[in-house]
Amino acid sequence: MPKTRFQALVESRNREHINIDETGKRSDLFAKNVFNEDKMLQFLTAEAFDKVKSAIFQGTKIDRKIADQVAEGMKAWALSMGATHYTHWFQPLTGATAEKHDAFFDILPNGKAMEKFGGAQLVQQEPDASSFPSGGIRNTFEARGYTAWDPTSPAFIYKTTLCIPTIFVAYTGEALDNKAPLLRALQAVDQAATGVAQYFDKNVRKVHATLGWEQEYFLIDKALVNSRLDLSVTGRTLVGSFSAKGQQLDDHYFGVIPARVLGFMSELEKECTRLGIPVKTRHNEVAPNQFELAPVFEEANLSVDHNLLLMDVMEEIADKYNFSVLFHEKPFAGINGSGKHNNWSLATDTGVNLLSPGSTPMKNLQFLTFFVNTIKAVDTYEELLRASIASASNDHRLGANEAPPPIISIFIGKQLSDVLDELEGVSKGKLSPQEKTELKLNVVGKIPEILLDNTDRNRTSPFAFTGNKFEMRGVGAKMNCAKPMTMLNTIMAKQLTDFKKEVDVLIDKKNLKKDEAVFNVLREYIKTSKRIRFEGDGYGVEWQEEARRRKLSFNKNTPEALQVITAKESIDLFKQMDVMNEVELKAHKEVELGAYIFHIQIEGRVLGEMVYNHIIPAAVKYQNLLLENISGLKEVYGAAHKKVAEGQLNILEQIGEHIVEIKRLTDEMADARRRANGMSAVDKKAQAYCNNVRPYFEKIREHSDTLEKLIADEFWPFTKYREMLFSK
Repeated sequence: MPKTRFQALVESRNREHINIDETGKRSDLFAKNVFNEDKMLQFLTAEAFDKVKSAIFQGTKIDRKIADQVAEGMKAWALSMGATHYTHWFQPLTGATAEKHDAFFDILPNGKAMEKFGGAQLVQQEPDASSFPSGGIRNTFEARGYTAWDPTSPAFIYKTTLCIPTIFVAYTGEALDNKAPLLRALQAVDQAATGVAQYFDKNVRKVHATLGWEQEYFLIDKALVNSRLDLSVTGRTLVGSFSAKGQQLDDHYFGVIPARVLGFMSELEKECTRLGIPVKTRHNEVAPNQFELAPVFEEANLSVDHNLLLMDVMEEIADKYNFSVLFHEKPFAGINGSGKHNNWSLATDTGVNLLSPGSTPMKNLQFLTFFVNTIKAVDTYEELLRASIASASNDHRLGANEAPPPIISIFIGKQLSDVLDELEGVSKGKLSPQEKTELKLNVVGKIPEILLDNTDRNRTSPFAFTGNKFEMRGVGAKMNCAKPMTMLNTIMAKQLTDFKKEVDVLIDKKNLKKDEAVFNVLREYIKTSKRIRFEGDGYGVEWQEEARRRKLSFNKNTPEALQVITAKESIDLFKQMDVMNEVELKAHKEVELGAYIFHIQIEGRVLGEMVYNHIIPAAVKYQNLLLENISGLKEVYGAAHKKVAEGQLNILEQIGEHIVEIKRLTDEMADARRRANGMSAVDKKAQAYCNNVRPYFEKIREHSDTLEKLIADEFWPFTKYREMLFSK
């Protein structure tokens, strides 16, 4: 057996047991390392505290005097917690987080040292950051990008560093990150939803989007991961024959959590609790060595920050337990990939979930208003939602057996479909007293009962209503949730804005009562958005044909899906909602396409290296062994050796054929890559990588996987699926 593989297997099987201590109340640890309201009350002046609260809830500006007071209090708390450095923690367009640490330590003019941190350092920084992708917004030599404090997401201490969540913008004001557009989208949906919510409750002053993500991931021994070039560099296996046993027995799903994994989970949960991440659920997922964790719902901006922080912490703690965390959406072929379902809703400052039915007909009409408007928004902008979940890695998952297809549709269940069908028949204009009574008592009034009974679950739907929220299931495991959340809240803001205008016109100019106007507009929305509702199986040619008939978009890959971002309708939408301008949209699209190109390019290079440096040499080495055996048989049996060595000769011939084909395909792939690299237009280059380079991957893999089956186990250079997926 090759030395690297052998050592990895030995190392993985000789891990020492780590004792698990799950004693103690988690509530005692919660947000210990977070500069939350309790800490602000303790370390800030009353004036500073009130101004920060006003900035969080009303979006008011914080002046320099108050910023200095906040910085002083934040520094005092951080030093009391043992912090030595601070950083502006931001989300560049790489999809990950970024930070540059500065010490509180400084030298005064008289040569003395002190701990220093003021309002200027809190509110704004100018990191170099010229190497982050910008999509052409700025040149490398124009490195002036600014990070600016986001007071709506509390600062926290990780290890010995005070981390201050910030946005990242160019000198000219354009967003260079994922957080700034999200904050704008959340502000837009707040304004639009508050106006609609006030139809039903005049006391509503603010509406915030909520998010609860479900993080799926694989835990594989790090020695096994490091033994494979593809897994350690690209995050997925580019070659590898399926294990005889995969997930077909369903014996891993919700099974007993392995001791070593439980130790990792326990320590992770404690660290998350200290950081204010309200992790609540943990369990085995369907595929071997696949797991999931999920938190309590939070305000969307904070929830996005917490998910990014969580992934950083997971990698840190996994290393301590000699694991590698795999967030790639499809690290192993033939078994389930990993997603990150985004559970989204809207909630008022009065404590009402706007997507949860109430106890009265009026509250249920409020529920229906936001429910139908969500359906209408997704129907109108389904192609933009598809674009928000597009990536090179997620392309492997979408449409696979465990994941939703790349065609956006909505599942609401038969009972709620029946309710909408009844509402479709509402009379136009004024409603008779009898019709109002029928609607309120026998249609709208029965919604809570319907939802209690609504146990239908469609796991293939990309956008499903699950009782009091919508679940966006196409989001990939390693994605920044800010992208789909920015898209969803932007289209919802636009839809609610249009809805309110239409209702107000009916009230002001047609003299309709409020509930009559609402019913009339909802009726038309139900009719015009029926195409997006689909209760069936999302897989197969039948649904693809039906989707085309319904004129739903079917963008199979990332280069196709991203085109809509710079369509005129999209530019107008984002401009009208003050979320992104045309320059930002074009830049974000260019960055996404560039990332796609680089991912496929890297995978192609790694695959070529594996073929030439490992697979072909291993095949030739085994060929030589067979040749020695055949030569020996020939010496013994003479001309009769062909009959005795028939099996060896057959295997020898097969190996030779696969070597020829795998080399030919790898050479052709390299040529296709060179041609693609010669293209200057990023759109055409991405399409070339998608259509001309990537198709070679599966063809090459087919020959490699066959060689893996033909060659003796001791000769195969890479750690095998069964060794990675069933190591504990």
